[in-house]
Amino acid sequence: MNAASLTFARSNARPRRYAFDPVLLMTVGSILLLGLVMMTSASITIADRQVHDPLYYLERQGTGVMLGILAALIAMSIPTQVWERVAIPLLILAFVFLVMVLIPGIGHEVNGSRRWLRLGVMNFQASELARVLLLIYLASYVVRRQSELKEDLKGFLKPLGILIGAGGLLLLEPDFGAATVLMATGLGVLFIAGVKLRHFFALVTLAAGGLALIAVTSAYRLKRLTTFLDPWADPFNSGFQLTQSLIAIGRGELFGVGLGSSVQKLFYLPEAHTDFVFAVLAEELGLAGVIVTLGLFIALVWRAFHISRLAAEAGLAFQAYCAAAFGIWLGLQTFINIGVNMGILPTKGLTLPLMSYGGSSMLVTLGWLGLLMRIYHEASTAGRLAVRRERAA
Repeated sequence: MNAASLTFARSNARPRRYAFDPVLLMTVGSILLLGLVMMTSASITIADRQVHDPLYYLERQGTGVMLGILAALIAMSIPTQVWERVAIPLLILAFVFLVMVLIPGIGHEVNGSRRWLRLGVMNFQASELARVLLLIYLASYVVRRQSELKEDLKGFLKPLGILIGAGGLLLLEPDFGAATVLMATGLGVLFIAGVKLRHFFALVTLAAGGLALIAVTSAYRLKRLTTFLDPWADPFNSGFQLTQSLIAIGRGELFGVGLGSSVQKLFYLPEAHTDFVFAVLAEELGLAGVIVTLGLFIALVWRAFHISRLAAEAGLAFQAYCAAAFGIWLGLQTFINIGVNMGILPTKGLTLPLMSYGGSSMLVTLGWLGLLMRIYHEASTAGRLAVRRERAA
């Protein structure tokens, strides 16, 4: 054995340290801290009125964060090959969750929607976890059926059928926003995988037409989809949420009215601590706070795609698609939530990731970020080993 081979053998035998992505950690930590502050500010008045505990929602959100960190640590400890091997059972589990919430006595109904399962002290939104499981399966599918996906229409129709089936179950809850985001994210992954453009655009048009048909055939959905065009036409009924959100954003001006000094959160703006926490942030921190928040989310989306590229360069195709799926989902949901708050998109009822109040959303998102960190670790390790092999040769 020559000196170079001996050096490589010794380095390969050393225990590998876990490769943490400092940019990912700092970005997620910053969004989490900002989110906890703004969610607390937005909820403190309503919590005091409802349960006589101003920090009630902060305590529950803190529990969600702790559980999410635990889920992230578990995801970081599991090799991604395990997720890839059990992709089909995960797909079945996703549909089990989506069906369970529709069963009376099992699914818990809130505000006319049956989206939650009771798990001890918290209501768990099944669609949050089902979305991740479905996208993990989709990443596995595009790796296993790469040639079929690129050459045959059937290779595209199979995953599309799964997405449509899951979307249909979401619409039965009903959760039009989650169905739209899942469909768009899934189609984004299929597009990156290299599906033929004529197949892709034809079926995207078909899917968009189907969602539009579903929307216009329901008076409730149609009203929500058209109110944003002129919320001032009915500012005390259908346009109430949006007009109050726009007032909050307008009051913020350049540097805001000051942390904790929002007026709109004082029972003017419904769901201030969930769907409209961004409006409270804009009112209290102004344009400066909005720019910082947007910058953090853009950095997180960019980092997800950067990790996806690292995995692809290391030959980890499944991992690359998983990271890309997270980036697409995060960018889409953030854009939709902020767009709704600003009145440029119809009201969808989607939360702002890592900032809005919601234990199940926080738990699943942080768990998925743990998987993203695991992908970074494996991609970085594979890259270092490749360099060592080249030097040893």
